Amino acid sequence: MTTGGCGIADLRSDTVTRPGPGMRAAMAGAEVGDDLFGEDPTVRALEERLAGLFGFPAALFTPSGVMANQIALQLLVAPGEELVCDAEAHVLAHEEASPARYGGIQTRTVTAEQGVITPAVLAGVLRRGNAYTLGTRAVEVEQTHTRAGGTVHPLRTLRAVRELTAGAGVAVHMDGARIWNAMAATGTPAARYGETADSLSVCLSKGLGAPVGSVLLLRAEHLSRARKLRHGLGGGMRQSGILAAAGLYALDHHVERIAEDHEHAALLAAGLRDAGFPVRPPETNIVLVGVPGADEVVVRAAQEGVLVTAPDPDTVRLVTHLDAGRKACRRALEVLAAVMTDVVAGARESGPAGRTQEAEESEVAA
Repeated sequence: MTTGGCGIADLRSDTVTRPGPGMRAAMAGAEVGDDLFGEDPTVRALEERLAGLFGFPAALFTPSGVMANQIALQLLVAPGEELVCDAEAHVLAHEEASPARYGGIQTRTVTAEQGVITPAVLAGVLRRGNAYTLGTRAVEVEQTHTRAGGTVHPLRTLRAVRELTAGAGVAVHMDGARIWNAMAATGTPAARYGETADSLSVCLSKGLGAPVGSVLLLRAEHLSRARKLRHGLGGGMRQSGILAAAGLYALDHHVERIAEDHEHAALLAAGLRDAGFPVRPPETNIVLVGVPGADEVVVRAAQEGVLVTAPDPDTVRLVTHLDAGRKACRRALEVLAAVMTDVVAGARESGPAGRTQEAEESEVAA
């Protein structure tokens, strides 16, 4: 089953993609070794390629983006020290309280418009720390920002944040799970983004369509401890070149086409806006639609073969990806516009507390 044809249109996430024949062949033919001993040549090739691309001296392949982020945070922030991040950051909302659970890290949140942290947002927030005051050790930024709808941190903003934090002796970690989308949307080279962070995680299983894996880019002096932290978190792998080969294939074949996902997201947003629903024009591949009864929309759309999610009761989320072609997106648009319209009409007829409009009018007349 593929979502690009006439089957199910799966727009729940860009993680639902499945490796095609070319990627499967690359995985099957991968040269492998024991990566825990540093002997897997395909893993090393992937790490070296991404380190060079983003301008970092070292890299570490991990099973997931969550693990890559948590290793980075533990490298930059000691137990009992402070991390500053957006209140809706993925590292807080979707990573099982891991900064506190595994790193003993205190988090201090800021409210950033559309998830974009700026020097103005950080002004007065960073603490120097002393014998009586907890000090800020790192700031985390998210590129692109998931819960804000795939918004992009502009390069000039990242550079300004980097300048501010460097002056305060504070490190920067960039959760770059969808940094490929930011690069496609802005034309910014990878190395320019790399210059703005002390560590950077990049995901292979979202925009690039690999089945699993992320890579953490970091300082050379951090690599040994990073490998130990990965092992302690259960991420030490053996012949993982089979997985790394998928990432290398994706870098060769799937980067250039990411702009198509943005075009499809724009198509969905425009169509749903024309149908009367509030939709902010997407910057990348995530579309957030304001609609009452979002949970019901999810259920009813699924019955019609269109899979979406509801991050909250009044929002439906759609995410485009390489397995959701234009035909699937047009079909999803048709189904969603009809389902949303019907759900909203039903809610209006029911009125508050589930009462019908006719019942309310009868009560008023009485």
